[in-house]
Amino acid sequence: MSKYLELPIEQIEIDRDNPRIAHSLIYYDERDITAELLALLLSTSAQATENLRESIKQNGGIIHPIIVRKIDAHSYQAIEGNTRLQLYKDFKKNGVKGNWDTIKAIIHETIAEQDVHAIRLQAHLVGPREWDSYSKAKYLNHLYNVENMPISHLISLCGGNSKASEIKSMIAAYKDMEEHYRPLCEDDSQFDIKKFQGFVQLQNKKVSDGLIGHGYNKTDFSKWVFAGKFSRLEHIRDLPEILNSKKAKERFLKEGSAEAIKVLAVEEVKPNSLADIPYEVLAKELSKRVVDITHLELMHLRDDAEYSDRLQSLRNVCDDIKNIILNEIDGE
Repeated sequence: MSKYLELPIEQIEIDRDNPRIAHSLIYYDERDITAELLALLLSTSAQATENLRESIKQNGGIIHPIIVRKIDAHSYQAIEGNTRLQLYKDFKKNGVKGNWDTIKAIIHETIAEQDVHAIRLQAHLVGPREWDSYSKAKYLNHLYNVENMPISHLISLCGGNSKASEIKSMIAAYKDMEEHYRPLCEDDSQFDIKKFQGFVQLQNKKVSDGLIGHGYNKTDFSKWVFAGKFSRLEHIRDLPEILNSKKAKERFLKEGSAEAIKVLAVEEVKPNSLADIPYEVLAKELSKRVVDITHLELMHLRDDAEYSDRLQSLRNVCDDIKNIILNEIDGE
């Protein structure tokens, strides 16, 4: 049973039991908690928190009520809306103009723990205030491995559109990132949750088998992710092919996936496949590619012995065209 009221913010406490932040909040006194701290612990971007702060100030309050459960006659705990509640507390503490004494809230007089999980999941996994992928996986891992919630129940809570394989993949990706990537980070500021999708792709059997089949492990993969070896995370799909090619693998380990994929592209091109392409089309494409050469690659062409074959091929093309155009056509 629930009802809607304006509640005094002093009667509402932050949800310290929320599994996404509980392990971190134990180190903080209630007086030291701010919206910025919650944003950090909840893996929310500082910009998103600032946007929410300004929206609430401009509107004179929140639009969507927070959801709380009753503890006793004069105290409540926030189930959903911790950041919005904390912003109200910050505003009041800092004397921001406006009425921040009470906040719109939907109150659950009594509520089962299963229903608490359902509210969080519906609000942040399939709702309008969606969590990032890492935070979703963190919560799903807690429900599955700590609360022992069946996959079938998780599927229903996520709206029924998710597949068991997708949920298991997210949970496995979360565990891999925590076990192999987090130890590489000196502190939370180095732990980049945007890299999480890379660990989701690692769950692809072709990718994981390719990694292990070439003598590498998940720690090696995490080091590559941490060092920025994957210019784009979608390049992880190409990792088996990169490791299969000696030249591409060397280029990947030295310069990253973008350069390795260039090597693969060259290896895939057969001379016969170019034979029927008009020379003017090849000339235009070559000109375009030369104009797009980066400053870094120009430096490599000038100074790096490993680039000598590339440089010589360009010189050969220049010489051939110059000889044909100047000697045969222009008559010089």
